[in-house]
Amino acid sequence: MAEAARIHPLENHAYALPGLSLLPAPSAERISLRARPDAVAPLGKALGLELPVTPRTSASSNGLAALWLGPDEWLLIAKSGTGLAGMLSGVAGGLYSAVDVSHRNTAIILEGAKAANVINSGCPQDLSLAAFPLGGCARTILGKVEVILYRQGANKFRVECWRSFSNYVWQYLADAAKSA
Repeated sequence: MAEAARIHPLENHAYALPGLSLLPAPSAERISLRARPDAVAPLGKALGLELPVTPRTSASSNGLAALWLGPDEWLLIAKSGTGLAGMLSGVAGGLYSAVDVSHRNTAIILEGAKAANVINSGCPQDLSLAAFPLGGCARTILGKVEVILYRQGANKFRVECWRSFSNYVWQYLADAAKSA
């Protein structure tokens, strides 16, 4: 039986104003990783990067990003076809759980001088570069939904959310952009 083709929940969405663009992020592989301290180093070795252990930080290498979400929790994001689950299978040394959440989540990329202001219209995070530097990440809220923010550039953010909330998040950001 052939697998059904997945349709991106924000397919054909695009929005731009002077100083801001909103685009759906390309499809990606995502792993929700939970690990005890003794598993962090072996998992990092298998992934080819050092898993961050400091709050609100990330690490990236070869198109893979590891976002610290809690003392024992990371969100791994990579291009589709990377084989993240395979990289983690069979890692010895410590207890861990790796759950593929690729089809649960989607993301929106905000880029431009107004990006932080648009996000801050419904998010309590201080998004100044001093408080939320490049590579900064946090689980937070936007409007009425939980999101994960990831700063990919001085004026570029990735907003991860559940697929079922993606239209709400998109519309919220587009509406906020009109008054930013």
